[in-house]
Amino acid sequence: MNETIRILLVDDHPMVREGLRARLSSVPQLAVVGEAGDAAEAMRLLDGLAVDVVLQDVGLKDGNGIDLAQAMLARWSGLCVLMFSMYDNPEYVQRALQAGARGYVLKDAPAGEIVAAIEAVVAGGTFLSPGVSRRLFRHQAPRPLLTPRESQILSALGRGESSKQIAKALDLSVRTVETHRQSIKRKLELDGQAELIKYAVEHAREIP
Repeated sequence: MNETIRILLVDDHPMVREGLRARLSSVPQLAVVGEAGDAAEAMRLLDGLAVDVVLQDVGLKDGNGIDLAQAMLARWSGLCVLMFSMYDNPEYVQRALQAGARGYVLKDAPAGEIVAAIEAVVAGGTFLSPGVSRRLFRHQAPRPLLTPRESQILSALGRGESSKQIAKALDLSVRTVETHRQSIKRKLELDGQAELIKYAVEHAREIP
């Protein structure tokens, strides 16, 4: 990549920005053209700077970095936003990508990984830190969509409740609960009650 990539750093910790600038300054094709400590300053700088990539934190003192990414992209659609965070929470990652961010890199990533991420998004691709990618796909539920009632029952099974207890709590007949259990097993392709209970317990936190 021959052309210089112009980068805006957005993080509310000066030492983080300083460290990032130092890590990126050793790469000839990268140029940090601005730094912002909050969302408002970032938007002001973008008004007057030619920027290719915004490397920004998820959490900012004056707002949410994901909301900022959405606002930036609504105004500058050609901008590449790369999230830079200490959090690998799958919810943050999914929300950032839905907002239009091209990638998500962890703050403890080696310099080479950050550079690779920047180059990938500028080239039109996406980039996730390996640790982020593993956790994201591990938490993505590959199950078919359950009905709200089925989700309620699956959640209750994960808490160790019996069909009789679930029926009483949801004002249903035991037979209706059993019918829902059969439907859940069919949708999730689970063999037998033991597999159903095991699945419910293992995925308890993911069930809405």
